[in-house]
Amino acid sequence: MRQLGIGELARQVGMRPSALRYYESVGLLPAAERAAGRRVYPAGVVRRIALIKMAQRAGFTLAEIRRLLDSDAERGATRQWRALAESKLPELDRFIEQTRLLRDAVADCLACGCMNFEKCELLAADGPGS
Repeated sequence: MRQLGIGELARQVGMRPSALRYYESVGLLPAAERAAGRRVYPAGVVRRIALIKMAQRAGFTLAEIRRLLDSDAERGATRQWRALAESKLPELDRFIEQTRLLRDAVADCLACGCMNFEKCELLAADGPGS
């Protein structure tokens, strides 16, 4: 199986080698083998890092991701992923709603066009018309 040095792996996944060493230290990546004193990883670790990055973007903590990755059996991992994903959906829905409200507020501010932050009714403590 092809192995990647830490620098090559870091370039492929768009991360710093220090982040990969940290992931290894907290158990997200398996311990790297050593070749001539350098860390080397199996090429398959690229997929594992892709899963970690996707889970982080979805709001999972590193501890939650580690629990998911620690599942030994394929069936256990699937059940655990389902449980984690189902528990995360309400949080993601709240985040989406908050982001939509923020986007609407910025769009309203642009549409107002006054660009006078001291007198803008949209920015008043009580809202428009206060």
